[in-house]
Amino acid sequence: MTNSLPFQHILTNQVVIPNLLLQKYNKLGLDEKELVLLIQIHRSISNGNYFPTLQELTSMLTIDEQTCSRLLRKLIQKGFLKIERQENSQEQWSEAYSLEPLWEKLFEPMKEERIQNEDGSLFILFEQEFGRPLSPFEIETVNLWLDEDKLSPALIKAALRESVLMGKLNFKYMDRILREWKKKGIHTVEQAREATKKFHDHQATKYTNTTTKKRDTSFYYNWLEGEE
Repeated sequence: MTNSLPFQHILTNQVVIPNLLLQKYNKLGLDEKELVLLIQIHRSISNGNYFPTLQELTSMLTIDEQTCSRLLRKLIQKGFLKIERQENSQEQWSEAYSLEPLWEKLFEPMKEERIQNEDGSLFILFEQEFGRPLSPFEIETVNLWLDEDKLSPALIKAALRESVLMGKLNFKYMDRILREWKKKGIHTVEQAREATKKFHDHQATKYTNTTTKKRDTSFYYNWLEGEE
């Protein structure tokens, strides 16, 4: 048997690129050279190099430094890229690329479209609970739950509420809840409420005769009562 460890290392050493970027870059007005250049900048930023030089970028591309410089200026002019100044802990200033303009162009139309339909309240609810606007990747996560996993907005709201009540307000925890429900064949809020109620009843029966102080688990299903 061959050793698969090198392949496992390769598969875990990845850079996350939104599917939507690969699907919509041409509609945004980007060509393939501009797309790959943006991806290389994104990869560099992900690895902690916030302002890669022309030499560093062209070493991974098939274009020369002059062409790369021209494309960078074009991306900035078209509003896909910007250069910011950052201050470190030693009060030293440096320049850094920011892809926020790209993410805003990519995800904001989707967010606005969602807000105009019945799913839009999801984004409003999430931003209210987090106390801030959602990041582009968080927006994509919600859209994946809706579009690829075919989860109902009500069920996603239920997972958000459980996450809030458990004091674990993060997307990783909510995704785990939703995947667990899907594995158990739970597709509606009513099914989730029944499953959590059965769990509570089982736990209450199991510990009826114990004197150990137990945590109140009523919220495991009470938060599911009544949908907005």
